[in-house]
Amino acid sequence: MANSTQLKSGALLEQMKLHLSTDAGKEITKKVGLVYQINIAPKKIGFNEEIYVVDLKKGEVTKGPYEGGKPDATFSFTDEDFFKVATGKMNPQIAFMRGAMKVKGSLSAAQKFTPDIFPKPSKM
Repeated sequence: MANSTQLKSGALLEQMKLHLSTDAGKEITKKVGLVYQINIAPKKIGFNEEIYVVDLKKGEVTKGPYEGGKPDATFSFTDEDFFKVATGKMNPQIAFMRGAMKVKGSLSAAQKFTPDIFPKPSKM
């Protein structure tokens, strides 16, 4: 799976997998306890999207649509915008208002999806 994606976001989500297995990651899982589906498009939302599930109930990241019912919130981003939000370079609320991020599902769940849940990039 590591080489299957050319998306910057794919590498970030791989790092998140490792992050969730650490003590800090387990704290996030306890605190958030929600499931997010993230649709990431190379250039334009809705086209050629790669789908990831960030399960903060079980503390895991998987590739492919969520299969345990409905996720608490589903986000759609371009690769560039997801990377900016996840690394704290773009505020999620501003991304939403600009149309850089689309949200389906619970807005209260969506508001817990902040850069804090991502590992801090060591060198990216």
